[in-house]
Amino acid sequence: MATVIVIVGLTVALFFNPLWINFEQERTGVPAFTGYTAEQVREATGSILSDVILGPPEFAVEVNGQPVLDAAERSHMVDVYNVMRIFIGVVGLAVLALVLIVWTNRRRGWAWRAVARGGAALALVGVVIGVAVLFFFDAAFLLFHLVFFPQGNFMFDPRTQRLPLLFPDQFWTETSTAIAIGGFVLALAVTLAARRRADGLPD
Repeated sequence: MATVIVIVGLTVALFFNPLWINFEQERTGVPAFTGYTAEQVREATGSILSDVILGPPEFAVEVNGQPVLDAAERSHMVDVYNVMRIFIGVVGLAVLALVLIVWTNRRRGWAWRAVARGGAALALVGVVIGVAVLFFFDAAFLLFHLVFFPQGNFMFDPRTQRLPLLFPDQFWTETSTAIAIGGFVLALAVTLAARRRADGLPD
């Protein structure tokens, strides 16, 4: 389980960062959607990401003296911040557990085979998630939000609000696909490396 959580955390970190997000925003035409310049989009998004990851969760960024997010959008982002705190905490505990278990049993085959099993299980799950994202993205996206944001404050109007313009559907579709593929590749690499490490070691 620790292996699964750590791989998921690493995969999310690969794409939940300014480099990927700015690239994907420009690729999907976010500056044209928002009416901001590319630099303004980067600054606004950077401020939002900073508030999500580091806090405090104010989300009060402005462009040309006007708030980017309204009260409803800021409320949703506070919920995102709270979910991220839990996610980061769980990943951190999983990293500590995995390092402790593997390091203290690094010369025992069972530990490496357990890591391999975790990676293999996640790779299989990644295939299922990838198929769901590819063919049933809207349903999967809605289910994700219903699970993590049951209060329901995640529906926004792109005609009057900026959040769906900064992060449009195409952004989420392509990012979710990239995460599924990246997670699969990383899980497969961990599985193969752990199995090779286990070969020849006593239980």
